[in-house]
Amino acid sequence: MKIVRIDSKVDDITYGVVEPEGIRIYRGSPFVAWEPTETVVAWDQARLLAPVIPTKVVAIGRNYADHAAEMGGDVPTSPVLFLKPPTSVIGPLQPIRIPAQAKEVHHEAELAVVIGNVTKNVRADDVGSHILGYTAANDVTARDLQRADGQWMRAKGFDTFCPLGPAIDTDIDPLEGLSVISRVNGEIRQSGTTADLVFGVAELVSFISTIMTLLPGDVILTGTPSGVGPIVPGDRVEVEIEGVGILVNPVVKA
Repeated sequence: MKIVRIDSKVDDITYGVVEPEGIRIYRGSPFVAWEPTETVVAWDQARLLAPVIPTKVVAIGRNYADHAAEMGGDVPTSPVLFLKPPTSVIGPLQPIRIPAQAKEVHHEAELAVVIGNVTKNVRADDVGSHILGYTAANDVTARDLQRADGQWMRAKGFDTFCPLGPAIDTDIDPLEGLSVISRVNGEIRQSGTTADLVFGVAELVSFISTIMTLLPGDVILTGTPSGVGPIVPGDRVEVEIEGVGILVNPVVKA
């Protein structure tokens, strides 16, 4: 199923599931307990929000060999982790705001993993039972600040620097080699596949869970393929993950 989080004229902010006729409203949340209602909201009566607001976003650096090469680095021998704050998360069609202190901001298309339950010290072969599903993400990065700081927190932590959406798909399998595409103003910038991940989803979730407890709704960004590049106010950025859909965000000046 495809799970969405919406603001509608029918039931305010709530979770729902995509159906042919629209979005069926559910009571509760997919992370605790929920059940379908009789209400189906038409698409023109709903505004898609970020499908989840995590307690943390754990991101992975240099997890595609071609991207590691374009950034002038080697493929790491173990996953390289960094955090993006929950305040960086926005949803579909919300603007990415370029801060005045950043002069070179890049898009980074990524498959995102949404954690379904409390996850700590889980084995790789047990990871599947801890994943709710997958969504699309844009790991927006102030590249000039990343170079200047020598670490990544400021460069990747600005408000609006983590678009997520449009839905959480519970059925896709990254092992099947899902396409990961970014477009800027309709032009393809990145075109990769999850088959090329250096560290796969199961390995990443297991590794991270030995370091920190992952909570329901937490998000893991699995890395970006080559082709990252600048975005500026006035641009329209798309991230497309096969099976999930297309995440679209305009770019504006903060």
